[in-house]
Amino acid sequence: MPHKSIIKNDKHLLVEVAWEVCNQVGGIHTVIRSKAPVMVKDHGTNFCMVGPYVNKNILTEIELIDDAGDVFALAAANLHKKGYDVVYAEWLIPGKPRVVLMNPLIEEKALSVVKYLLWKNHQIQVPDGHALVDQVVAFAFLTKLFFDELVRLKGDKPIVAHFHEWMAGLPILDIKREGCPVKTVFTTHATQLGRHLAINSPLFYAHLPFFNWIEEAKKFGVVAEASIEFSCAKYCDVLTTVSDVTARECKHLLKRTPDVVTPNGLNIQRFEALHEFQNLHARYKEKIHEFVMGHFFPSYSFHLDNTLYFFTSGRYEYKNKGFDLTLEALYHLNEQLKQEKSEVTIVVFFVTKREYISIKPEVLQSRAVMEEIREVCHAIQQQVGKRFFIESTQRTDHHLPDLNLFIDEYWALRYRRTIQTWKSKRLPTPVTHRLVNEEQDDIVRFLTRRNLVNRPEDKVKIIYHPDFITSTNPLFGLDYSQFVRGCHLGIFPSYYEPWGYTPLECMASGVPAVTSDLSGFGDYLMKNMPDHEKGGMFVVERGKRTFDWSAKQLANFLYKFLKQSRRERITQRNNVENYSSAFDWSQLVKHYEDAYEKALHAH
Repeated sequence: MPHKSIIKNDKHLLVEVAWEVCNQVGGIHTVIRSKAPVMVKDHGTNFCMVGPYVNKNILTEIELIDDAGDVFALAAANLHKKGYDVVYAEWLIPGKPRVVLMNPLIEEKALSVVKYLLWKNHQIQVPDGHALVDQVVAFAFLTKLFFDELVRLKGDKPIVAHFHEWMAGLPILDIKREGCPVKTVFTTHATQLGRHLAINSPLFYAHLPFFNWIEEAKKFGVVAEASIEFSCAKYCDVLTTVSDVTARECKHLLKRTPDVVTPNGLNIQRFEALHEFQNLHARYKEKIHEFVMGHFFPSYSFHLDNTLYFFTSGRYEYKNKGFDLTLEALYHLNEQLKQEKSEVTIVVFFVTKREYISIKPEVLQSRAVMEEIREVCHAIQQQVGKRFFIESTQRTDHHLPDLNLFIDEYWALRYRRTIQTWKSKRLPTPVTHRLVNEEQDDIVRFLTRRNLVNRPEDKVKIIYHPDFITSTNPLFGLDYSQFVRGCHLGIFPSYYEPWGYTPLECMASGVPAVTSDLSGFGDYLMKNMPDHEKGGMFVVERGKRTFDWSAKQLANFLYKFLKQSRRERITQRNNVENYSSAFDWSQLVKHYEDAYEKALHAH
C-alpha cells in the first residue's frame, strides 16, 4: 500500500537543497530525481528544490517560470533584484518539481569576506585555490540569503530545510548561530573520511571506533570538507543517513548517531504482464550477442545459447566497489569450469569510467567487418531466395536444386574475402579501449597476472569497457538500462558502499544481482528480507570474513547460478521483479517524512 503522510503537508514549507539538483554528478542525483514525483504529490506547491547553477546545459532540463506568485518565486525574485544570478524554474523530470538555481561564481572580494566569516564564526578555514570548496562556500552564502527571504515571506508556515551532504549543508551553521526559524535536516550519504579510509585502511571497519577524524582529514587533505560535514552533523536538528552501515560511520567519524535512517528507493515501473520484461530481456540480449560475435568470433567461436552475461559497473574504485573480489571469484570460477570441461561460457562485462585515448582500432574494425558480412549475407539471401522460388515453380522433379548455382560469382568472391578479412589469430582483447596508463590499471594488472586473457579454453571471458554505455555507443547500440536488462546477473560485492543503487536497478529491471553485507542495500536485505535469495538477490559476507573466503563464496554463488536451468532463471527473474516493489519511493518516502516530523518538533 502507498504510504500515508504522517504530517499535515499543507502546514509547512519544505526546501530540499543539494549540489545535484539539475546537476548529474553522482548517486545523490538519482535519489532526488527519482524521489521528486512523490515529494511533489505529498507537498505540492509547498515544496521546492535548491541547487547550484553551475552548468549551462541545465537550460535544456528546465523551463523558466515567470510571475508564479508563490513564496519561493518571490524569494528568488527578491535575490535577483539585489543582483544575484538566480533563476526559478520547473525541472523537466517526472513530477516537475519547482527549483531555485543560484550561480555560485561570485566576485572574488565577496568570496573572501564569506570565507573570513566562515573562519571567524565557525572556525572552518578554506584554503585558497580550491575551486570546488570555493563554489560550495559561495553556494551556501546564496542559499542562506534565500532562506532569509523565505523567513520574511512565509507568514505563519514553518520551514523545514533538508540539506544533502557537505556540499549543500553549510547554511545550517548560520541558521543555528542566528536562531533563524528554519528547522534543519542533514543527510550524509557517505562520510568524507569513510570513503578515503576504506580505500587506504585494510581493516577499516575494525579500526572505525579508533580513528581521530581531524588527524585523518589532515592526512588525506580534506580538512575543510570534513570540518564542514562534522559541523553540519553537529548543529542540524535532525541527522539522517541512508543505511545502518553508514550510521556506524556517523557515530564514530561524525560523533553523532543519526536520528533517522532513510533508505534509497526508485520509481519502480511494474509491467502488467510478466512476459513483457522477459521479452525485453530477450530483445536486448540479442544486441549483446551481436557485440560478443563481433568481438570473439574472429578468433574463435562458442555456442551463444550456452552463454550467460554477467556484469559489474560503477565508479572506478577498485577495492571499494569490489572489483578486486569479483575478479578473484571469476578466476576461481574459470578454473573450476575448465576442469569440468563445462559447455557453458560466461562473458563478464566491467563497465566503469576511465581515462582513455580511443576505442581500440581492432575492436572497431571487427565490428565493422561483421556488419559487412551481414550485408553480404542479406544480399545473397535475397538473390538465392528469388532465384530458388523461380526455379521451384519450373521444376518437374522433387529434388532440391544446388543453391550454390544461384549465387553470382561477385557475391561468392566478396563473401570469401570478407570472411578472410574478419578472421584473426589474435586473442580477443579484454579491454575495448586504449587506456591512459594502461599498464598501471588494477583490472588490467589482475587479468595479466592471473592469465585471464580470453583464451579459447577459458570458460570465463572478460570485457573491460572503460566508458558509459549509451545508445550512441558504437560497440553496443544500447542504453545502459537496456544493457542491464539484456544481462543475466549483476555482480556488486562492494567493500565500501553506503547504499548501492546498481543492484537495486538490477532488481527493478528483473535481473538477479549480487551485493555484500558491507553495502547499505545488502545490509537492508539481510535485516528486512530474510528470503532474499529466493528473489534472486545474493549477499556476499565480507564484514567478518577474509578476502579469500568471500571470493570463494562469490565463486560458489556464480557457479550455482550458472547451473540453473533456463526455466529456473526465468522464474528467478519473475521473483526479483516482484520484490522490487518494496523499494518504490511510495513505500520508502515515509522515512523522510519521519525525519521532517522530528525536525518540526525539535527544540
